[in-house]
Amino acid sequence: MSDFDPKTAIAAMKDVKIMVVGDVMLDRFVYGEVKRISPESPVPVLSVTRESAMLGGAGNTLANLAGLGAKGFMLAAVGDDGTGRIIREKAQALGLDTSGLMLDPSHPTTVKTRFLAGHQQLLRSDYDRSTALTPALEKQLLDHAKALISSVQAVILSDYGKGLLTDTVISGVIALAKKAGVPVIVDPKSADFTRYKGASAVTPNKKELSEACGGAALDSDEAVIKAAQQIINTCGIEAVVATRSAEGITVVAKGAEPCHVRGKDIEVFDVSGAGDTVIATLAAALASGAALNDAALIANMAGSIAVTKVGTAPIRSDELLAALKEDEIKTGALAGICDLDHAREILARWRANGLSVGLTNGCFDILHFGHVSYLADAKARCDRLIVGLNHDKSVRILKGKDRPVHDEASRAAVLAALSAVDLVVLFGAEKEGADNTACALVEALQPDLYFKGGDYTIDQIPEAPSVKAQGGRVVIIPAQEGHSTTNSLKKRGEAA
Repeated sequence: MSDFDPKTAIAAMKDVKIMVVGDVMLDRFVYGEVKRISPESPVPVLSVTRESAMLGGAGNTLANLAGLGAKGFMLAAVGDDGTGRIIREKAQALGLDTSGLMLDPSHPTTVKTRFLAGHQQLLRSDYDRSTALTPALEKQLLDHAKALISSVQAVILSDYGKGLLTDTVISGVIALAKKAGVPVIVDPKSADFTRYKGASAVTPNKKELSEACGGAALDSDEAVIKAAQQIINTCGIEAVVATRSAEGITVVAKGAEPCHVRGKDIEVFDVSGAGDTVIATLAAALASGAALNDAALIANMAGSIAVTKVGTAPIRSDELLAALKEDEIKTGALAGICDLDHAREILARWRANGLSVGLTNGCFDILHFGHVSYLADAKARCDRLIVGLNHDKSVRILKGKDRPVHDEASRAAVLAALSAVDLVVLFGAEKEGADNTACALVEALQPDLYFKGGDYTIDQIPEAPSVKAQGGRVVIIPAQEGHSTTNSLKKRGEAA
């Protein structure tokens, strides 16, 4: 892998086209707090605070492809129900091609609901029925695959055992791909890997690989290699990419030396969907021209990032690039500068650890003692402090055409270097007349505390209603007399 450039490979994933055939579902997460035991039965009572829903199963694989910038084609089936319509809407919102999303009135859409207190999962409920596709739907799916195969660079078979990937569908898609010279990567569910004969690679976890080899103990590199070679020799599969949790990934391919990609020492929050992240990244890398071992290197990095997220959250290419730049997987971002989506993910991890989050905002054009004192005071009142920083256009609208003195990148870097600041997020209006308050930022981040400096009363703060609506509290911190950006500029003018 000496000539391999991961940054180039990640950039090359953009716009590759990948067909995903598999069981799509909706993942729901219900979050809350447990403060008592039910008087009806010795079970915890979850006081629900919020809920979220996202694509799961093969849908999560597609969401990961979208996060990497790849073009995903969905070949799946949903029931004629509200959940099926939600899946279609969410897929379309991600820019996925849903022309291959079939309607199966006889099969309810699968929903997996996880109930969590903090980041501790209390219960999972599954609503589904595993029934095989009818011959008519099998033909419809294969006809669609035949029409698409010449326009994609890789195929993923995402098998969750819900009935879409019948033997007819699996063999038919693999045959079409082989004829077109397109690699097929399989996320297996069945313990009988002969069903995937002809696949370019399978990506079992340790449990799945063990079951496929009759329950073999996989407690060493050698044992994993032996099991993988058994699969290759007996099942007609070209390669095994075994995911081994903290131990990383082992790649065993026909006629090649085994390769171990070691895992990282990271804090695991949630393994939900990590396998989907791995196979999506592996396929995208292969589709962009990377060798299998090199693709596994990037996939291992992606999987390591995925397990630091809360819930079924897809990977993004900028996260991979950030991990490369720092030469470590980021399990949190202290003193970081990020966009709003990344900030929300970081907040989810902080809250899962029971940390309180504070938010303040401003232009911070010329950082002075008053700013530093104010930020230190705010940080003393919360566990993590986020600074919403007005971007350059926003500052010009507020302060005039001669401001800011320092551009947004410089201002953000100086703020991020302060020990009191845990995260910096740019925000603000793009044009005159648009909302230039931090209300949208408050609604997106939902801070526990919102800080404002000066002699305001709460009813004078435009963000206050949004803070209260999200269950937060406004805290006013008195300003340091004589310290302001205006005074600093005035002194500079006098000195000149």
